[in-house]
Amino acid sequence: MSGQHRQWELNRLNFEGRWCGISRWYGRDAEGRLDLERAAVEIPDTCYAISFSDADTGLWDGSGLRFAPEGRRRLPLSRTSYNQGGQCWQLRGTAGQSSLAVEASQRRFGHELNFFHGRARSMLVLLYEPFGPLWQLQTLGVVPFRCSLAAGVDPERPPRGDVRQHLAELEGWPGQLERLVPGQWPAEDPEPLACEPFHAASFLNGNLAACFDDGLLCSLPDSLPAGAFQLQVGCRLSEGCFDQVSLCYDGQQRLTGWERRRFQPA
Repeated sequence: MSGQHRQWELNRLNFEGRWCGISRWYGRDAEGRLDLERAAVEIPDTCYAISFSDADTGLWDGSGLRFAPEGRRRLPLSRTSYNQGGQCWQLRGTAGQSSLAVEASQRRFGHELNFFHGRARSMLVLLYEPFGPLWQLQTLGVVPFRCSLAAGVDPERPPRGDVRQHLAELEGWPGQLERLVPGQWPAEDPEPLACEPFHAASFLNGNLAACFDDGLLCSLPDSLPAGAFQLQVGCRLSEGCFDQVSLCYDGQQRLTGWERRRFQPA
């Protein structure tokens, strides 16, 4: 199996389901301050229905969408055309899509990150837009999805709470690292490597830090710097597991890799 085909298989494994939840969108107020406490827009019936008719084809059917005409969109899915732009990435249980570079020709520099646990899917969307000479974080969206096709009880997730209190509970947890490089898709899942224990100071390298539903946390620059930078997003999947995804950009502001660190208490 080629790396591209493995990414398609992980896409099916991660995303197949009928994912429903309340989407909350945070943005800037009249004074230009980014308000991450109160949602500017709330959509109670967001649903992403992702189905596959066979091993090679499927359908993405979305409703209650923020940025689509009448809140609806349908997209065909196929193994042959999947991820031709190289923006999508898949690890078992964590996946998303990312802008590959900060480019003046683009209207947005955006990211979608998904963390899966049982049949829960916790999604965070980040949208930076040009503001004068800078790229500012304009919109942040959060959806605590649950699969309506799943039987059983939803996994218990931590309350929203304070981001620094959440991070303090993780201090010193040992972890393992998996890394993906754009366009270099492994034919087999990468072998996790030992990494440094969790340190809140390393996670909090941006000037914005926030915690949301489902134990989603982030540390992000309010405005992108001129050179290299990282975006840090994490999710407390359970009482004893925290996944951190680092989006790493070099001095030319091009994506060099997605890094997932999974921390668990010794």
